[in-house]
Amino acid sequence: MSLTPNIGFISLGCPKNLVDSERILTELRSDGYNIISSYENADLVIVNTCGFIDSAVQESLEAIGEALEENGKVIVTGCLGAKEDRIREVHPKVLEVSGPHSYETVMEQVHKYVPKPAYNPYVNIVPAQGVKLTPKHYAYLKISEGCDHRCTFCIIPSLRGDLDSRPITQILDEAKRLADAGVKELLVVSQDTSAYALDQSKENQNKTVFWNGKPIKNNLMSLCEELGSLGIWVRLHYVYPYPHVDDLIPLMAQGKILPYLDIPLQHASPKILKAMKRPGSIERTLERIKKWREICPHLTLRSTFIVGFPGETEEDFQLLLDFLQEAQLDRVGCFKFSPVDGAVATDMPDQVPEEVKEARFHRFMQLQQQISAARLQQKIGQTLDVIVDEIDEEGIIGRSMADAPEIDGVVYVDNLSNLAVKVGQIIPVTITQADDYDLWGTC
Repeated sequence: MSLTPNIGFISLGCPKNLVDSERILTELRSDGYNIISSYENADLVIVNTCGFIDSAVQESLEAIGEALEENGKVIVTGCLGAKEDRIREVHPKVLEVSGPHSYETVMEQVHKYVPKPAYNPYVNIVPAQGVKLTPKHYAYLKISEGCDHRCTFCIIPSLRGDLDSRPITQILDEAKRLADAGVKELLVVSQDTSAYALDQSKENQNKTVFWNGKPIKNNLMSLCEELGSLGIWVRLHYVYPYPHVDDLIPLMAQGKILPYLDIPLQHASPKILKAMKRPGSIERTLERIKKWREICPHLTLRSTFIVGFPGETEEDFQLLLDFLQEAQLDRVGCFKFSPVDGAVATDMPDQVPEEVKEARFHRFMQLQQQISAARLQQKIGQTLDVIVDEIDEEGIIGRSMADAPEIDGVVYVDNLSNLAVKVGQIIPVTITQADDYDLWGTC
């Protein structure tokens, strides 16, 4: 073992899991461990797993197997860690297993196998914002753990527990540290962002707390208002369509938070939504979308849907296509229903054949591709604020307010004015061309 132990780290899964990885890495660095990207010189390897759907489980098991083969000393944590028997059935030689956001347990396990190094104030330097796995100009900000919903296709509550909101002052302190460190965009994430603080009593939600010398309430509206005061982009993800989401739209119209709403609707057939245990009034959803756009005309709406859910008929699927046509959503993701061990929907009758799922997936994406392309065409001639993600010999690659990293499109920019541009800078770009998902422009 080296004088300063080396820890290898593998992070899988969604942005929420990425935040967990960042937290563990920060604590490892605080304790004096080196973090390395190879198996060869690692004294221990940590695999932070995903266990949401079968393909993610398989990816996690393969990553664990590779780490065992290449190194031999492996600790497993994360969502799949909640199913220890499943892991040990395939990989009995893993040293330890823990579930998601088990930071203290992971550190105790690391100390057990790789003793904590002697503290050196000249080496053990951790930035105030902690260790981040994202580029320096954007970061994920997780505001809660768990979920109180019991959607029949999902096992998140069994993996991550019920809703557990972080204290608002703790969130704002982290957000300010990130902003002070040069982060230009905060991506607010949780399992259910719009449920923030709803796990607390009404008394606690309405209780006045102080942050930065200012009295605030412990609720989502106050959180968004304060995040909006930091002078950086704030983007909301995974927003369940509660009625109080309507209150956030004026903040977007005022420019306090980005006019971007990631709201997973999942389907449009009342029968299927009921089977999913999701909100089922599509007419009401369409009315709200219309109202949101009246208040905030530049609002970008992103959503995700599932096709091939058990019991989905051609009529149900057509209702979904009709909804897409009427709603004209800007950004849409689609998933074929995948049976998940432990999910109620896995054992439902009337499972849809794979070939039908596949056909419906392609029909869905073909329609949405046409809608997305048409909406992007409307942006030609407009001048948009674009955050710079990358600069190469061909020009600039960035994102507009309508584009979240990794999941939405990008803006390709010709720097005709020869501006001195840096990554993380926000620049005005005049849009000249569009395709189905991306934009091109000049500055």
